[in-house]
Amino acid sequence: MHGAALATLLVPALVGWALCGATIAVGRAVTSLRNALIAHAVAAPIIFAAASFAYFSRAPFTTPLQTATIYVALVMVLDVAVVATFIERSYAMFASILGTWLPFALIFGATYLVGAYVTR
Repeated sequence: MHGAALATLLVPALVGWALCGATIAVGRAVTSLRNALIAHAVAAPIIFAAASFAYFSRAPFTTPLQTATIYVALVMVLDVAVVATFIERSYAMFASILGTWLPFALIFGATYLVGAYVTR
């Protein structure tokens, strides 16, 4: 996989991860943590549906299942490496179904479903 192809695959996911982070940051600034997590759980699949649509509308070189796996794995790794380690300085976020595991599942599902729809 060469650099341009890798960028085509990963840039939408990185933008999606950043937008999800912005959703949490803004939500925490203007409302309760619970409401911010609910907003994030609603926004995450919408954001990643748009990200995967951007990827699959080009010349995709991965299947919907591969892409969904890569996208959610990237989000997980960045959440561990950046959010938990440097921003929160705690791994407690991974004990929250609403805050972590539900959005991961919804990101996977949205990415897969959009990919399956666009590539059919």
